Amino acid sequence: MKIAVRMDDISPDMDWEKFYLFRDLFARTGIEPLLGIVPMNEDNNLHIEENRASFWDEMKQLQEQGYTLALHGYRHVYQTSKGGLFPLNNFSEFAGRTYEEQLADLKQARKILDTHGIQTDIFMAPAHSYDRNTLRALKATGFHKITDGFGKKPYLWNGITFYPISFLLSRSLKADVGYTTMVIHANTVTDFQKYEEMFREHGKDMISYHEYMKVVPVKKGFVGRIGEFLLAKLKFTLVKLKG
Repeated sequence: MKIAVRMDDISPDMDWEKFYLFRDLFARTGIEPLLGIVPMNEDNNLHIEENRASFWDEMKQLQEQGYTLALHGYRHVYQTSKGGLFPLNNFSEFAGRTYEEQLADLKQARKILDTHGIQTDIFMAPAHSYDRNTLRALKATGFHKITDGFGKKPYLWNGITFYPISFLLSRSLKADVGYTTMVIHANTVTDFQKYEEMFREHGKDMISYHEYMKVVPVKKGFVGRIGEFLLAKLKFTLVKLKG
């Protein structure tokens, strides 16, 4: 299985030391990941350092070098207890809110990216949670790709291309066929050596995110979406039981 990489929670006040560790690892292994940018971070859990003034310039430079950038919400503040259409969690910045509220936030987020010269049509939902109003608002603001879902290939649904993430990374690393995404939250990584070993052992199966986006998507119907929803609920339950 070919595995792309996405990094969540990229903001001016992130843990820059850990971010640079991964940036250097990507450089050594030739992998160009997807970065999920929080344009107006107000989540105290993500506030590790003071805002770094060079943030936007560094993001643009990485994009020019081959990194792919995504919008990772707006303020990254959870406002509802809804899991939405992909319930890996039971809280959300978007799911459960009105279309007008979600549209307003996405317009503001888009404006911030535009102000700093960053163009993207990829959305990364905080907590993986979004609903039908989110999809409507995304299309209205120029986002037609989402990094989420389960499956072995990108798929089309409701006018949006979804790029699946791994249900269980250890299983994906052993699989022979298909494509998926490894999710990394650098701010909370405590064992960086584990990732160095993983990239060293499985580097031949890893691809840059822009390569993942070249894979022709398949169509997913109602039955496929129901199956995906149930898998997400199952994973949520298993994680909760594990504590």
